[in-house]
Amino acid sequence: MGLFGKKKKQDAPQERNEIDNRDLKMNLADTAMSILEAGVDYGELAGTKCEFGYLFDIDGHGLEALFKIITDKTTAYFAAQGDKLMRLDFNEELFNTTTDGFLSMHGGNNES
Repeated sequence: MGLFGKKKKQDAPQERNEIDNRDLKMNLADTAMSILEAGVDYGELAGTKCEFGYLFDIDGHGLEALFKIITDKTTAYFAAQGDKLMRLDFNEELFNTTTDGFLSMHGGNNES
C-alpha cells in the first residue's frame, strides 16, 4: 500500500495481451456462434467472420474481450468478462470507441 491507501504499481494485476492466442479466440468465437439464431442472425455460415477489438487475460479477473461476428444477415457484438460471455447491443462506432479506450488504458494492439 502506498501513500493515501493507493495500491503501488507493482500490486496491480498482471495483464497479458492474448490477441495472438488462436485457440482462445476460436473458443470464444465458437461459443458466441452458439448464441446466434439460425434464420435470424445468419442464413448461411459460409463467409462468417470474427474480429477482435481486444483480448486480455487479467490475473484475478480472467478474460476481458470485445469482438464481433459478421454474418450474411448481421453483425453481432460480444464481450467476455471473467467467465461470462454476453451479447451486446452495440454498433460499429461504439465497438471502435470502446476498443480504442480499452487499449489506450491497457496497452496492446488490436490486430485480429
